[in-house]
Amino acid sequence: MNAAQTTNPPLRHWLIGLAVLLILTACGFKLRGQISSLPFETLYIAAPPGHTIGSDLRRAIDATTTTKIVDAADNAEAVLQVLNANNERRILSLSGGGRVREFELIFRITTRLIDSKGNEIVPENTITLLRILPFLDAQILAKEAEEQMLYQDMQADAVQQIIWRLSTLQKSRFKPEAASIQ
Repeated sequence: MNAAQTTNPPLRHWLIGLAVLLILTACGFKLRGQISSLPFETLYIAAPPGHTIGSDLRRAIDATTTTKIVDAADNAEAVLQVLNANNERRILSLSGGGRVREFELIFRITTRLIDSKGNEIVPENTITLLRILPFLDAQILAKEAEEQMLYQDMQADAVQQIIWRLSTLQKSRFKPEAASIQ
């Protein structure tokens, strides 16, 4: 073996890796959670009282974007309204003896986005997430804890989906329109 043959494989792998990286970035691929900005500078989040979805949205937007969360709708370029966020549980299957074997857990959230003047930018939009929870009577406490973890996971997933949907909006919809001279 000569010296050229021993150095080519690592160089070849490095070049292939670089080519894959360039292709992925050229198509707009981003790792989950890598949203740098939303199409507005300030945002107010109106969420139902007593539900953690509002604080989760605030925390996620603060951590992943340059948009500033404000405490009053009057100071915001846009208002994200969480109209409804609820958890549901349905029986999915029963055993031969009539005992529950599986539950279907459902997290449903409805949002809409309005501008500072109250004009609707994004109409009501519902995200529905489903999970299946196998159930055993002998493990009631463990299954209750698992159910709560699944609901938290679905809520975190919904928060990410909301942020991604907001990031796809056009910035031109939030800029003040220039007054036309006649």
